[in-house]
Amino acid sequence: MEVTVLSRDVEKALRNLKKKLQLDGLFAELKKRRHYEKPSVKKKNKQLEAEKRRRKALRRSRTAGSARPSGTYRSPAGAAPGSVREVPRS
Repeated sequence: MEVTVLSRDVEKALRNLKKKLQLDGLFAELKKRRHYEKPSVKKKNKQLEAEKRRRKALRRSRTAGSARPSGTYRSPAGAAPGSVREVPRS
């Protein structure tokens, strides 16, 4: 990994380095390795992280495809124009 220092701006170079290390996941890895983790605990944490990622992806996919707020439903073409009714969330 390389960070260039331009016009003696060391502070900016340090910020760039920290950002690169953060995006690379180095700080998270160091935090994980501070203490020994039993294999059973490691497996459990890995499953919890995967579940969090799945939920986050599901939230993103739900909000990305919807132009209307959830819970509203436009009536069919034969109904009064602009009529909206609430639908219970499931």
